[in-house]
Amino acid sequence: MSQTVTAQPSALVRAISRLPKRLVLLIPVSMALGLMTGLVVDLSPLKILILPITMLMVYPMLVNFKPAEALSLKDGKAVALAMAFNFVVLPAVAWSLARIFFAGDPGLFVGLVLIGLFPTSGMTISWTGFANGNVAAAVKMTVFGLLTASVLAPLYLVALAGKVVSVDVLGVAQTVLLVVFVPMVAGVLTRRVLVSRMGQAEYKSRVAPIFPGLSTIGVFAIVFLAIGLKARMIVSDPALILRVAVPLVLFYVIAFGVSTLVGRMLLPRGDAIAAVYGSVMRNLSIALGIAIASFGPDAALVLAVAYIVQVQGAAWYVKLSDRFFEKAPRPTRAPAVSRA
Repeated sequence: MSQTVTAQPSALVRAISRLPKRLVLLIPVSMALGLMTGLVVDLSPLKILILPITMLMVYPMLVNFKPAEALSLKDGKAVALAMAFNFVVLPAVAWSLARIFFAGDPGLFVGLVLIGLFPTSGMTISWTGFANGNVAAAVKMTVFGLLTASVLAPLYLVALAGKVVSVDVLGVAQTVLLVVFVPMVAGVLTRRVLVSRMGQAEYKSRVAPIFPGLSTIGVFAIVFLAIGLKARMIVSDPALILRVAVPLVLFYVIAFGVSTLVGRMLLPRGDAIAAVYGSVMRNLSIALGIAIASFGPDAALVLAVAYIVQVQGAAWYVKLSDRFFEKAPRPTRAPAVSRA
């Protein structure tokens, strides 16, 4: 009697699926390669590839995206709190820091503003799980936040950056449509086709883990281009990276601090951690694509540096979460059954 053996993922598939865990290393590597390449090669002809690469970067991230999950009213208090941070508090913080640090640099200004407009990264759910937070609530924050930001971002850009840089509302809206909604529809269709052909279990174990890794490759390419296009300016002004990093560190310190304080006051531990990661983690992939497509490499430089700060902050918060909140209860073991 023959026995069906489920095929194991290939070595290449396993390697790709591990890439998101190496984002802390990959981003600096892509920045260094972009800097070196941009000094010896004119990368400006590659600008035409920015939008297609951005769409291909976002598409894998949205294959496992389920818009219907935003409709559930469970965890409503935590989701509402995260949305208040995402669309009131953090845009205001980003705008205020941009005015303080980048008032004379329109490109850098709009780059920092963009960080405040697109909430929840592809790792929001994972980081929430690592810190023993409410993963179900994090899923809803990710879905609802992205859908809402896709509608509000062009309007917010006009309100927050319209006096500093020219904002083509229709152009930005078209870019959001191409960068978010087209990959979203393609992703949902891809998932349905794959699940129908191979079944939910096989899809989840063999195929689903690949997509975040493919998105990471896209991030690597976009960051490479963003730095490569600004290479000569960065070398001529070595303090530029530091100038960009200071307000970014302040943004994330304020974001983590305020969301933690309010979460402790209003929510139980698991919901509070979900609200922290559901608001502080920004969707830098989408923001970077819009920045480099609509506002140029100056804006993209801010997003490229933000990757390093955000990932480091998220990782350290996992380690420190038990200091900010009560420790997560360990699962209790079932009592031993007497055999007497």
